[in-house]
Amino acid sequence: MPTAKFATIAALVGTLLLGFAAPALAQQLDKVRFGTNWVAEPEHGGFYQALADGTYRQYGLEVTIVPGGPQVNNRILLPVGRLDFFMSANLLQAFDAVAHKVPTISVAAMFQKDPQVLIAHPDAGVENFEDLKKLTLFVSKEGVATYFQWMKSEFGFSEAKVKPYTFNPQPFLADKNSAMQGYVTSEPYAIEQQGGFRPKIFLLADYGFDTYSTLIETRRDLVENKPDLVRRFVEASILGWYHFLYDDNAPAHALIRKDNPEMTDALIAYTVENLKRYGIVDSGDTLKLGIGAMTDARVESFFDKMARAGVVDRAVDFRKAYTPQFVDKGVGTDLRPKH
Repeated sequence: MPTAKFATIAALVGTLLLGFAAPALAQQLDKVRFGTNWVAEPEHGGFYQALADGTYRQYGLEVTIVPGGPQVNNRILLPVGRLDFFMSANLLQAFDAVAHKVPTISVAAMFQKDPQVLIAHPDAGVENFEDLKKLTLFVSKEGVATYFQWMKSEFGFSEAKVKPYTFNPQPFLADKNSAMQGYVTSEPYAIEQQGGFRPKIFLLADYGFDTYSTLIETRRDLVENKPDLVRRFVEASILGWYHFLYDDNAPAHALIRKDNPEMTDALIAYTVENLKRYGIVDSGDTLKLGIGAMTDARVESFFDKMARAGVVDRAVDFRKAYTPQFVDKGVGTDLRPKH
C-alpha cells in the first residue's frame, strides 16, 4: 500500500507545517502600544471594541491599550517612542505640539464634537447659552485657559463670575444660581444620581467651539516611514467605533470594566446613548466621509477662533498639526444603520 503510506506521510508533513505556520502567522502581527488620556471609560469604547472583537488583529495588529489617569501622562511617552499612538483631548494639544516643535501629528478625529458642556439647574431661568453669564461658573484651571477664553472672546463672559471647579459637583448642587463644567457623557449622569434632577445641558460645540476631540496622534516618523501601519491602526479604530455605537458592544464593556472595575453598566449605557444623541462621534462630515473625518476648513475655523481669543499664537503653522491622509475615505459607512 505505497500510496496509502505516502498519503499518511504527506498528512503528517502537512500537520507539522501547519504547526510551524501558526506561530509564524502570529509573529506577523505588528505590535502597537496605544495610550489613552484617562482611565478606561466608555468614551474610549471604539478602541476597546476593536481590541475585544478582533478587528485590530484582522488588520495585522497586536494592540496594547495603555490607560492614562490622574497620575499618568501618556502624552509625553509618544514622542520618545514608548507609545506608537496617543488619544489626545482636542486640537489645542496638536497646535501646542507644532508651537514647541514636538514631532507628533494628529491623524484621525474620533469625536466630531468636543463633549465639553456647561450644566445648569433646570429652574434657574437659564434658557439659552448667554443666560449663563449671570451665573457663578465652576470652571477648572485648564478650562479657564482654553474654552473659557473663547467664551470671553465670542460671547463676552466674565472671569469675575468664575470659581474653581474641583471635579466635585457638590458646590454646584448647593447653589441654584451656578453652572458647572462637565462632559455630556458623564457629569449630567452624576448630577441626576446625586441631585435627583435632570440638569440643563449646553454643549459648547453647538455654540461654535468646533474643535475635534479624541484624536489619534502619532509621531511624524511613523507617518513618513510606516504609513501602512498608521493606516491600519486608524481604519481598524474607525471600524471599532462603528461596532461600538451600532452593534453588540458587550466585548468592549467587559474590557473597559477589566481595566476600570469602578465602571458600571448603567454609566456605559448612558455614555453610549449620549454619544449618539448629541452626534459626538458620527455627525456632520462623518455622514459622508466616515468616522474619524478631518477637514482643512474645520481645523482652520477652530484655529482662527483660538487665535482671536489669545489661546494660540497666530504665527503657529496649524497645518502641520494634522494630516487627513488616513481618513475621509468612507471607511465603515456601510455599517451605519440605514434608518
